[in-house]
Amino acid sequence: MRGRLMSVGLMSAALSVLLVWSMIPERKPAMIEIALIEPAAGGVVAAAPGWVEPVSEEIRLSAPLPGRLADVPVAEGDRITRGQIVAVLENAEHRAELDRAEATLLKRQAELERLVNGAREQERAEAAALVREAAAALRTAEIVLERRRAMLAEQTVGKEEVDQAERDYLMARARHEAAIERHELLNAPPRPEDVAIAEAEVAIAQAVRDRAAAVLEQTFVRSPLDGIVLRRHMQAGETVLTTVDMPIVTIGDVSRLNVRADVDERDIGRIRVGQRGYVTAPAFGETQFWGTVKQIGRQLGRKDRYTDEPKERTDTKVLQVLLELDSPGPLLPGLRVDTFFLAAVGEPAG
Repeated sequence: MRGRLMSVGLMSAALSVLLVWSMIPERKPAMIEIALIEPAAGGVVAAAPGWVEPVSEEIRLSAPLPGRLADVPVAEGDRITRGQIVAVLENAEHRAELDRAEATLLKRQAELERLVNGAREQERAEAAALVREAAAALRTAEIVLERRRAMLAEQTVGKEEVDQAERDYLMARARHEAAIERHELLNAPPRPEDVAIAEAEVAIAQAVRDRAAAVLEQTFVRSPLDGIVLRRHMQAGETVLTTVDMPIVTIGDVSRLNVRADVDERDIGRIRVGQRGYVTAPAFGETQFWGTVKQIGRQLGRKDRYTDEPKERTDTKVLQVLLELDSPGPLLPGLRVDTFFLAAVGEPAG
């Protein structure tokens, strides 16, 4: 009798366990564990978690110079073109430096041009007239000196008057020689070494001007491609630092979308370029978004993106695979998806 009672008790306990287990809702595999499933029917040979990204990937634009933002003239969702300004740093000081450098360059170029061109025609004519004037004065002084010497021989003048005439003659001759030198200098071509020095001064001024222009240009953050603004991180008035990662905006080319999947190292042998696959997202139920594998990574690495699943493995090595979507439809960049890869035609799913 005692043994029969024990058997009945054990059966009751087992039934209770089964009843409780049947009441527990069925759990679907966590997104992060999907890469560990075995190949199943329907041609799926591998699966992996992934995320949607623009064809250009997400580009985080920051400023190459530290400073305060004067303007961020774009908003999230704005379409932008290549070269368009998406942010401006305060740059009044840099503009002043450029203005000064341009003025210095103009001055150095004018100095070189004056050296190469030589004197103006008016200066040349003036120098020639001074030579003629000095020659006439010298001839007059020479005649006076000869006359004084003759008069001294006749003892009609004193020695002092002859000496004065000689001094006047020497002064006139010196002025004549100086006028000739000036005339020849104004008409002579510039010396090669002087031209070389002036050209070097122009080159230095040009380099300073170019550097000032380049620094000013760095205060304008421009888009490197056609796309849209995915996110605006900073506002006008905030300070940008270059010692830390401080993106101002994130942009991307969303004309096409890709899915970057983290394929578990145990599944990488089942992935080929050109292979077909599809993705699903919790936000869109069972809708399948199809695509083709266009790129497979060349090196295994640790995951760099994680989900919120508590069972997520962080020690798994993965290979990133890029699936180009045929038509992304309502998918958005950054959305997490489940990625499924199908067997190639003629290739068994297992």
